[in-house]
Amino acid sequence: MESRKPCPHCGGELVAHCHCNPLPTVDVVILVPGNASGDDAVVLVNRANPPLGWALPGGFVDCGETCEQAAVRECREETGLDVILTGLLGVYSDPARDPRHHTMSVVYTGLARDMKALRAGDDAGDVRLFPLDRLPRTAFDHDRILADFLARLARPA
Repeated sequence: MESRKPCPHCGGELVAHCHCNPLPTVDVVILVPGNASGDDAVVLVNRANPPLGWALPGGFVDCGETCEQAAVRECREETGLDVILTGLLGVYSDPARDPRHHTMSVVYTGLARDMKALRAGDDAGDVRLFPLDRLPRTAFDHDRILADFLARLARPA
């Protein structure tokens, strides 16, 4: 792809060859089997920054880290939880999934080592457990991701 714009110093035409690639992100569906109310639940964070709303813990993959490392790091930063990744749920890449820019998310499933460590952190204004049958509307495409997760749970092993 080629873009043209005026040089800010001389006014001449600058030609830039750029690659417009999706930004790599990760998300984690943290399952909490039989929480205090007896229902299976998932951990969601209430985003402190736009786009606002409830969302899965996750974020951008930093240079030099694997997607798995990013997923564990983001969970720790946003929820205080040290998670064990239990599987790959899928890859979500709809160009409209994030209103800020095109992202591609590698989505994992996981379990927390110690739920007592649950606390909002980083860019999370709040963090809560939501029973699987009472999930709120979520930001990004996380409603779709959670629907895929619930469908996977419903399938016999």
